[in-house]
Amino acid sequence: MKKRKPIFWEKAKKELSRKDPILKKIFSNYKKGALYPSNDSFRTLCKSIVGQQISVKAADSIWKRLIKITGRISAKKIARIDQRKLKKVGLSRQKIKYLKNLSKKILSREIVLAKFKKMSDEKIKEELTTLNGIGNWTAEMFLIFNLGRPNVMPVNDIGLIKAICLHYKKKFPLQEKEILKISNKWKPWQTVAVWYLWRSLDPQPVSY
Repeated sequence: MKKRKPIFWEKAKKELSRKDPILKKIFSNYKKGALYPSNDSFRTLCKSIVGQQISVKAADSIWKRLIKITGRISAKKIARIDQRKLKKVGLSRQKIKYLKNLSKKILSREIVLAKFKKMSDEKIKEELTTLNGIGNWTAEMFLIFNLGRPNVMPVNDIGLIKAICLHYKKKFPLQEKEILKISNKWKPWQTVAVWYLWRSLDPQPVSY
């Protein structure tokens, strides 16, 4: 299935440009590209787990090595693969545990990812964060990069915080209340603002 950018994308950019001159300038610097949500829910969750608490570059390297030994990521493949092989690609013991646990829950149908399409953001976060190794950040990456939800604000994302500090002339690190104060005016299109702020730090668009 071909990936498509969310139908709200251009409308959101126009509205955000009127609300926030800083975002308007960022948009003008990155006219090409957009968020293209993934069609593979399990892959998005796995890639988000791999990316927890490490740099985008490090996560990308580990992910490429993982794909090399597994081919197309699936719950069956992750469940069956030897832990020593996973360790060799650079995954920590904890992340291996998280990936194995997620695979187990998918295969047993304790978690049915397809049903999330019809659920609210909060309900999805509530259910996903019951899984070992999936916190708010990982659930937010799922909402953005798989479901393409328009109004997701990952307040604890280090890259986002750095971008806000850079463009809004704030001192790093930033208090959550300050982030929320700045980002409140981006509603109901926070996802679009976040994606472009990430993009302003890295020419290569972030994806999960």
